[in-house]
Amino acid sequence: MISKATGRFIRMSPQKARLVVDLIRGKNVSEALMTLKFTNKRATFEIEKVVKSAVANATQKNENIDVDDLFVEKCFINEGPRQKRIRPAPMGRAYRYQRRTSHITIELGEKE
Repeated sequence: MISKATGRFIRMSPQKARLVVDLIRGKNVSEALMTLKFTNKRATFEIEKVVKSAVANATQKNENIDVDDLFVEKCFINEGPRQKRIRPAPMGRAYRYQRRTSHITIELGEKE
């Protein structure tokens, strides 16, 4: 692991975000960013920010590192806390629903 970046408390469902993360796992960083750019999902914006942050962390750690040699070594999405909300329902009742959050973690490695 060369560098790591985490985006926490992102307001999206972890299940939907995992669909996007599965597309970039194991890919080169530039290839992963292009995949995220042309994927038509809402989660791509937040995941792209975390990938760029991991690249910035790698260059901050070691200025001599070649960004073209970096690849997505590990990436996973954990579930964050849920926000419980209430929606009005017929006859004075109330229905509960949950707004899910997620924690995005991206770890970059260097190809040898």
